[in-house]
Amino acid sequence: MTNNDRHKNTPLAVLDKEEPLTMTESQESRAVIETPESSHDDTGTNKRIAVKTGSRKTIALAAAAVVIAIVGGYFIRNAFRYEGTEDAQVDGHLMPLSARINGQIQEVRVVQGQLVHAGDVLVVIDPKDYKIAVDQAKANLADAEANAAGLTWTVPVTSATALSGLDSAHTAVSNAEAGVLAAEQNLEAGKAALQQAQANADKTDADLARYSQLVAKEDISRQQYDQAVAAAKANRAAVISAAAAAQANEQALRQAQGRLLQTKADLRTAQTAPQQISVARARAEASSAQVVRRKAELEQAELNLDYTMIRSPATGIIGKKSAEVGQNVSTGQELVDVVPLDDLWITANFKETQLAKMRPGQPVEIKVDAYGRTWMGHVTNLGGGTGSVFSLLPPENATGNYVKVVQRVQVRIDFDHAQGQDFNADGLLKPGLSVEPDVRVR
Repeated sequence: MTNNDRHKNTPLAVLDKEEPLTMTESQESRAVIETPESSHDDTGTNKRIAVKTGSRKTIALAAAAVVIAIVGGYFIRNAFRYEGTEDAQVDGHLMPLSARINGQIQEVRVVQGQLVHAGDVLVVIDPKDYKIAVDQAKANLADAEANAAGLTWTVPVTSATALSGLDSAHTAVSNAEAGVLAAEQNLEAGKAALQQAQANADKTDADLARYSQLVAKEDISRQQYDQAVAAAKANRAAVISAAAAAQANEQALRQAQGRLLQTKADLRTAQTAPQQISVARARAEASSAQVVRRKAELEQAELNLDYTMIRSPATGIIGKKSAEVGQNVSTGQELVDVVPLDDLWITANFKETQLAKMRPGQPVEIKVDAYGRTWMGHVTNLGGGTGSVFSLLPPENATGNYVKVVQRVQVRIDFDHAQGQDFNADGLLKPGLSVEPDVRVR
C-alpha cells in the first residue's frame, strides 16, 4: 500500500499523530482533505477556488501587459527623442611645460599624477646666475638714470649760454666796428694835425731864415730873432708829436680792426648756438634712450629670474614628468605635462544618419563608463567633415573600388557648469575616458 492510499483510509486524527502533511502554499490553497464531515461540500469549494485562481491569472496577465506597454512605449519614445553613440570619449588640452631659460634643475616639487592648482611651482631652476644678472641690470639702470638727469639739465644751461653768447658776440662786433670807425677818424685827425704842424714848422723855419738875415743886418732885435728860433723849434717838435700821434692812431686803427675780426670770429662761433642746443638735446635724448634700454634689460633679467620657477598655468593633474634634480636643461626642453581639469569636452563620433535632427545647443546626457555617473552637457558644434576626410590617407572614391560605408562625424559636446564654479574639482573626468552621450534631438 502506498502512502497516498494509507492517507486516504486513515482518519485525520491518526494522520496527525503518525506523520505531518507536507504541502506547498499553492497546494494548501487548492487541496481539500477529504473527511467524513466535509465530503458533502467538496464540489462547491473546488468551484470557488477555480474562479479565484482564474481571476488572479487574468489580473497578473493584464498588469504584465500594461507594464510591457509602458516600458516599450518609453523605450520607443526615447529611441525617437535621443541619438546616442558609444564611440565617444573625454577630450582635453595637454599643456607641455618647457624651460624658457638654460640652467640646472634645483628642485622638483611634483610627482606624476599629482593634482596641482594654477600658480603652483612645479620645477625650480637654479636662480643664482639670474639674481646676479638682475643686480647688474639695476646698477646699469641707476647709472643711466644719473647720466640722463645730468644731460637733461645741461640742455637749458647750454641753450641760455649759447643764446647769451650770440647776443654778446653781436654786441662785440658792433662795438668793434665803432672802434674801427673811431680809430680811422683819429688817424685822419692825426694826419691833419701832422700836416698842420708841418705847415707851422715850415712857416717858422722860413721866418727864422729871414730873421737870420735881418738880425745880421741888425734890422731886427736879437729878441725877435730868439723868438723866431723858439717858434721854429716848437713847430718842429709839434711836427714830431703830430707824426707820433698819427702813428699811434694808425696803430690804434690796426688794433680796432683786429678786434673787429676777432669779434666777427666770435660771432660766427656764437651763431652755432642752435646747433649746440640741438647737440645738447640729442645727448639728453640719447641718455633717455639709454635709460629705456637699461630698463628693458632689467625687465628681461627679472623675467629670466622668474622663469627659474616653472608654474602650473591651470588647475590640473600632472601627466608626464621628465624633470629630475640636477638635470641641465636648455631653452625649449619639455619638463612636465599638465592636464587641465576645467577645460574638458566630449568628442562623439556620430553616424551621419544620426545628424538629421542634431543642432548646436541641444541638451546631452553624458554617462561616463568609469563611474556610472551621468553629467549634463550640450552640443557645441558639428565637425567640419567626416573622420575619413581628415585621416592620413583620405579615401579616393574615384578609383572604382567604391563601397558605401556609413561615415562618422565628430560632434563636440561641452559640459554644463555654472559660471565661476570649479568644474571637475574632484578630478574624476580625465581625457580619454569612454562615455556614452545621448543627445535629445526632439
